[in-house]
Amino acid sequence: MSDRLPPLTALRAFDAAARHMSFALAAAELNVTPAALSFQIKSLETSLGAPLFRRLNRAVELTEAGRMLAPGAQDGFAALHAAWRATRRSIDSTTLTVTAGPGFTAKWLAPRMFDFAQRHPAIELRFSATLRLMDFTRDDVDVAIRFGMPREEPGLYSQSIIDEWLTPMMAPALAASFPEPADLANAPLLHQEDIGFLTPPIDWPAWFRAAGLPPPPKTGARFSQADHAVDAAQAGGGVVLGRISLAEQALRSGQLVAPYKIALTTQAHYRFVCPEITKDKPQIRAFLAWLEGEAEQLHPYREGRVCIPASEVTG
Repeated sequence: MSDRLPPLTALRAFDAAARHMSFALAAAELNVTPAALSFQIKSLETSLGAPLFRRLNRAVELTEAGRMLAPGAQDGFAALHAAWRATRRSIDSTTLTVTAGPGFTAKWLAPRMFDFAQRHPAIELRFSATLRLMDFTRDDVDVAIRFGMPREEPGLYSQSIIDEWLTPMMAPALAASFPEPADLANAPLLHQEDIGFLTPPIDWPAWFRAAGLPPPPKTGARFSQADHAVDAAQAGGGVVLGRISLAEQALRSGQLVAPYKIALTTQAHYRFVCPEITKDKPQIRAFLAWLEGEAEQLHPYREGRVCIPASEVTG
């Protein structure tokens, strides 16, 4: 018996039929007639010397041989599709797909998109706002921007682009009511739960300790997303322990102020991540260089502040 593979068209017809358990649906997926699909599967069964499907009145089911072949066929075509997508991306120098968290996309990337487009008109920039784990071999993504603790990931190029720090921020009208840090004991504090995974924690109790103050009240609105807390602070709804990455635009426009000198720093940072083998693609190099230039604009907001690592004020 020869181990030579049968034609891929026949295997593709089998894979579609095995996934749908229907010749009609498989034919529709492959844009062929049911008769053509049935012919391909019959030729495959002839090559194998055994049936792959049991033909019932209005349905089909896999034989033992079909059940053995189906997982390998599905995995094989999935691998081929992934390789084809990766190869097409590797030769594409005009499209760049970036994934970042919804908050970072809305508050930091999106407001700057026009500047990148002006500087690089030949590059089509696409955004995917999500926090789910990326698989660069499966997903049509070139670059991921992620916030978290430093780590090494085999096969990936990673570079820090923004070192995060936090300080109390509020609308200008509200700031007049709380001129000193100690006054925040009576302020409506806004809490962010999306950074609760950080160790040590970087939150209101940590900032109050850094300021040499008694523990803060536990009351106040809680937000699952930091950008929503920033929006609430801009509207005058309370004081947010603002992250510079998400609040910079509001500080620049005067919608928020950061009146106190004490800030908390964390080892967590925003990382630029891409496959090691693609880091030198022109559009990826251009995007990273642009990101680094934009991140430098955050530095002046840190001048004159007393930046205390969260690790030094753990309770």
